[in-house]
Amino acid sequence: MADPEAELREQLTEALKDADYPVANQMDLVPALPNGPSTRFEADGVSFTAMELSTKLSGIRDFPYASAEDLVDDILDGLKTNGTI
Repeated sequence: MADPEAELREQLTEALKDADYPVANQMDLVPALPNGPSTRFEADGVSFTAMELSTKLSGIRDFPYASAEDLVDDILDGLKTNGTI
């Protein structure tokens, strides 16, 4: 069985690694995303765009972030907290 958290971690890290850190807000991430807010992340039946992700995690993220790893950790914690994964 696939591990959606590991798959999403890999995809999110790849998409966010080239952002200009530290990032102060979600708009700082848009230039780094391959397809901007339409960038899609998919794993084991879970699918969402960066824009949908932002909505799902509204109020959960804790900007600023110093690295992609810190940001991805919070994203995945938020997705687990709200039952997405």
